[in-house]
Amino acid sequence: MSDVVLDVRNMSVVLGPHFAVKDVSYQIRAGEILGVVGESGCGKSLTSLAIMGLLDKQLALSGEILFAGENLVGMSEKRYQHIRGEGVGMIFQEPMTALNPVVTVGEQVAEMFLVHEGVSKAEAMNRAIEMLRQVHIPYPEKRAKAFPHELSGGMRQRVMIAIALACKPKVLIADEPTTALDVTVQAQVLDLLEELRETTGTAIQFISHSLGVVSQISDRVMVMYAGQVVEIADVNDIFDNPQHPYTQALLDTIPRVGADIKRLPAIPGSVPPLDKRGENYTFRDRCPELFDHYVQLAQQRNGQIAGGY
Repeated sequence: MSDVVLDVRNMSVVLGPHFAVKDVSYQIRAGEILGVVGESGCGKSLTSLAIMGLLDKQLALSGEILFAGENLVGMSEKRYQHIRGEGVGMIFQEPMTALNPVVTVGEQVAEMFLVHEGVSKAEAMNRAIEMLRQVHIPYPEKRAKAFPHELSGGMRQRVMIAIALACKPKVLIADEPTTALDVTVQAQVLDLLEELRETTGTAIQFISHSLGVVSQISDRVMVMYAGQVVEIADVNDIFDNPQHPYTQALLDTIPRVGADIKRLPAIPGSVPPLDKRGENYTFRDRCPELFDHYVQLAQQRNGQIAGGY
């Protein structure tokens, strides 16, 4: 847990004059799961696409993204092709759109071995079937011949995990891998990621809009708002002693067993679009009453106002 495998330093993503992601810095260690939370539009997925070198050409990237001591920012596409899959893998949000609908799932997993390891087609398919078995897909020899639409949502998500892990990457980015899955399948996917982390030592960046889901799997949690990191701490500290008003607001929206409330609290407004954030946009602009309340609590706890509010 002591070895840093991904070190992001002051990373910014800019669209024209507007910051989509601003001065994001964090580290992930081998065998660690870092949960990344925030509402839609907070910059979670954009941060991941920047790491993978998959940003739209209209977006400008700056800062440093250090993987195994190598800066990914400004790296040539040819070199990046070796990093993707071999070094950093990604599970995308929607497996039905990420998977090729006219190619069998076995062939799609096998492609990773063909591209990155140069094995024969027969060997690649054998290893693809073994990967499907590792992610607990029943009857992998049969499922390998199936097309994506012939599998359930949970099965398709497992195929995405198999593709991402095929070449044993040191870092796995899971972008809302449990979205649109029922609770039972969601639990199975989380258990699978935990198992893979423990058996392979892979570092996982787990993105979600749900603090409840993140609490089940993460070692640390990074909270993002309007393209910036507002808080990062151990998972227990985030839930027991949140320092930022936005984190507390997110926690207040989580349903609790036995709570005697008629309606769950909601955060007023929404994450502002890029052209409305300005240079120093903060959560206070959206919810001043909540901001003032939790700043007072922070002052009582620490005798000072924490930065970044």
